[in-house]
Amino acid sequence: MTVNAKTLLKDKFWIVEQEGQRLGTLTLSDDRYLFASKSETYFFDNLRQMKKKFGAEIVWTDSEVKKEKVVEELSAYGYPTSVAPFNSMFDVKKKLPLFTKSHKSKSLYCAGYYIIKFDKGWVKSFCPKLITIDRYESRGPFKTEIEMRQELSNANR
Repeated sequence: MTVNAKTLLKDKFWIVEQEGQRLGTLTLSDDRYLFASKSETYFFDNLRQMKKKFGAEIVWTDSEVKKEKVVEELSAYGYPTSVAPFNSMFDVKKKLPLFTKSHKSKSLYCAGYYIIKFDKGWVKSFCPKLITIDRYESRGPFKTEIEMRQELSNANR
């Protein structure tokens, strides 16, 4: 029995399948693999650990997915943003990198990844509005999605 890892982003992101059934996604960051499915999240330091977890040999394949457009790096104070930030600022008291989306905008957004606790539980968020961070319990900012997912996993325990 084998597990297939179909490449979506070369050397960075794969869809993991076994016998045609999707198991989850695999991401490589800082020489560690992150496997995420609907029910679990695991970090692997090497391929041997993955093979042991899945109980099968892993076959790496290239998929026929369209190539994504190259997007310029968008950030404010080192944290990723969803758009090119217009008016970047740093809230020293709250330790939050903030930005607006245009010169006319009055809404402040927080750069980076966050987890926010709503009534239904903790949810992940990318560049939420400052008012949301003020109203609800939150953790962040995180520079990468992997860091945010790890904190979300810890918060849901």
